[in-house]
Amino acid sequence: MDKIAVLIPCYNEEQTIGKVVRDALTALPEATVYVYDNNSKDRTVECAREAGAVIRYEYKQGKGNVIRRMFREIEAECYLMIDGDDTYPLEHAREMVDLVLQKHADMVVGDRLSSTYFEENKRPFHNFGNSIVRKSINVLFKSDIKDIMTGYRAFNYSFVKTFPVISKGFEIETEMTIHAVNYNLQVENVIVDYRDRPEGSESKLNTYADGAKVLLKIMQLFKNYRPLSFFGTISLVLFLIAAGLFAPVLMEYLATGLVPRFPTLIVSGFMVVASLQSLFAGLILSEVCHTERRDFEYKYTEMTKRALEDKKDA
Repeated sequence: MDKIAVLIPCYNEEQTIGKVVRDALTALPEATVYVYDNNSKDRTVECAREAGAVIRYEYKQGKGNVIRRMFREIEAECYLMIDGDDTYPLEHAREMVDLVLQKHADMVVGDRLSSTYFEENKRPFHNFGNSIVRKSINVLFKSDIKDIMTGYRAFNYSFVKTFPVISKGFEIETEMTIHAVNYNLQVENVIVDYRDRPEGSESKLNTYADGAKVLLKIMQLFKNYRPLSFFGTISLVLFLIAAGLFAPVLMEYLATGLVPRFPTLIVSGFMVVASLQSLFAGLILSEVCHTERRDFEYKYTEMTKRALEDKKDA
């Protein structure tokens, strides 16, 4: 088991990957740097190998798929994940790693948004999207994560080995964040500098398509992790619409003793039934989530115990 594993997912980053690997080895000389190539068509692999990285491969396209492969294969006490585009200086790597190894943090988030991100990033819709995603998650999940979509993170062994990677692409960072918040894991924020990509280096993130995927992922995870809030909101909306439809029918009945608008009455009745169904679905699924959280806590404790035993044997 490695003491520290630096994980770098890569796709066509020959211009910057060599520098990122060298910077990582300078900042964390005791670490093993793993570059996982995701079907690059340039000299990414050669540049990374020359700089001193261990090269591995994931042939299924997508950042989420690469991270799934990394988390399955690498055994380490602490994992530092960073992008290969040289947008994150490594000056903060030691602080992030120490929070995991010494302060027992489950996940450390490299917070770009509180430093230079909005000045350095030249894509205004990315700035807007990051702000929207951060606000949405912190409101929906009652959290205080400073940067939701950063690719600069540190994890402990238990987090890596119990995190179920579902996302295939760039939604993976959002999924990690919500997972940690939902299970009440210890998340620390470290303010890190950010610099825009060097000239000639192109982002693989599609502002609109990947942004839509991230927002859909938030709603999906909100439904899965907070079903009572999700279905309770639907229930309330349906009930209010039903009440709005029923009110004039009731007023007319009280005034005349007649119910001339039977279709409206029937529709409002069906909507009340749907509202109740949604409420009970939320209550039932909420109990299922409570059971899952309890089982996860047991699994997480067992994984932590295993990590301690492996450390002692080493």
